[in-house]
Amino acid sequence: MTQVLQLTFANALDKTMTLNIAQPKANLSETEINAAMQIIVDQGIFAKDGSVFNMKKSARVVERHVTSFELNV
Repeated sequence: MTQVLQLTFANALDKTMTLNIAQPKANLSETEINAAMQIIVDQGIFAKDGSVFNMKKSARVVERHVTSFELNV
């Protein structure tokens, strides 16, 4: 099973940007995620159309499980 940590930010134009982090550290706490997102916001690292993504919107871990089937073709 593959995990991805998705951190979503917003800007003053109400546009969103999602940062996907593959294979995040196990057992991340809300405090750790909030702190990391705040650093990104404070540094003004990401911008679009001249507007910096300066608001934390959401964070989640997404798990993906893929089952492949062998087909007789």
